[in-house]
Amino acid sequence: MSNVVVIGAQWGDEGKGKIVDLLSPSAQVVVRFHGGNNAGHTVIADGEKYALHLIPSGILHKDCLCLIGNGVVMDPQVFCEEMDALMLRGVDTGPDRLKISYKTHIIMPYHKLLDQAREAMRAGAKIGTTGRGIGPCYEDKAARIGVRAGDFLQPDLLRRKIARALEEKNALLTGLYGQKALSVDEVFGEIRPYAERLSVYLEDVSTAIGDAWKAGKSVMFEGAQGVHLDIDHGTYPFVTSSNAVTANALTGSGVYNANLGRIIGIAKAYCTRVGSGPFPTELLDDLGETIRRKGAEFGVTTGRARRCGWHDSVVLRESARLCGLTEIALTKLDVLSGLKELKIAKAYEYKGKIVDFPPQLEGALDDVTPVYETLPGWDEDITGAKSWEDLPENARLYVRRLEELCGVPVVMVSVGPDREQTIVRAHG
Repeated sequence: MSNVVVIGAQWGDEGKGKIVDLLSPSAQVVVRFHGGNNAGHTVIADGEKYALHLIPSGILHKDCLCLIGNGVVMDPQVFCEEMDALMLRGVDTGPDRLKISYKTHIIMPYHKLLDQAREAMRAGAKIGTTGRGIGPCYEDKAARIGVRAGDFLQPDLLRRKIARALEEKNALLTGLYGQKALSVDEVFGEIRPYAERLSVYLEDVSTAIGDAWKAGKSVMFEGAQGVHLDIDHGTYPFVTSSNAVTANALTGSGVYNANLGRIIGIAKAYCTRVGSGPFPTELLDDLGETIRRKGAEFGVTTGRARRCGWHDSVVLRESARLCGLTEIALTKLDVLSGLKELKIAKAYEYKGKIVDFPPQLEGALDDVTPVYETLPGWDEDITGAKSWEDLPENARLYVRRLEELCGVPVVMVSVGPDREQTIVRAHG
């Protein structure tokens, strides 16, 4: 298998974990290249459900090396808790199988306090952050005052960095948000046990990937949030704090030319979004609630109910343009079974014109009207389908129309949550 990038092609929660898990047996290395524990990947294997937040989904395959790239921001407490939970279930999460880049930035206690305080102050203008300190950690990275995983090996440097950060953080916490000040000893004492434990996991991830290629191994780059939450190309300001597009797979891992043979965009057969932000095809009626309930649309990380709506081919078309998608893995097609008719947004009406791509101005997506195309639904239960031919004719028609509208072939179709409930479709 050639090197692969797997990314979410909508607003996240598309089912990336399942697809990465499905492809992992063909890759010897899986790299997480951006985001933090604000992402959640659910994998169901052999009837067992695993919820992963920071550790790459390839960890469930014993011969797969899992790497945390420099583009990730990592909460060490969450990381250790996730490792421990997996180990209790018999999954090997030792340092021979799991490695962290020296350059990975660390989410500190003050990042989480600031994140939560800011969101509380926004009142009616909330961004929809998970409050896990992701944004403030990326801010410190850009401000060049961040704590990196490699600092765990240098306690004196770690303490100095905490002291430097608290000069500013305490001014904000006390002066603007009415919180108590944090002491250097308090923060250092909280982070030190995790620093000591994780020191054996540190690695030059760029070199590890290069060594894997020299040995003829394949590498998979696992995205976290969806493309339309990208800090540059998403629905700003209702976005995450990192780049979710294909190009960041290389920057966030420390490699130059990955010879990417496949760039797989994961998309649901409908659309969902968590938190605030524009959502042109959102269903605010009983049908939206039916899809939410049937699709179990609640966040893996936060438990928040996801907003649900019709499939938006404009959004998917933009993802293909931004990321160079070579194929699409379509998930949760089974959730649409039983609906009499299905709608697809094939374009938008914006300021009196029909547009095929999202308008680029901030807030413009709130002013578009979807141009819908209606297709017939199907009543059959498709969760047992094993091949493309097993799907009802109208289900196949729906999938074909989606790929026509976005210009990218659909090569995988998920008809249920388990790893085996995936149809690999021969194409061309």
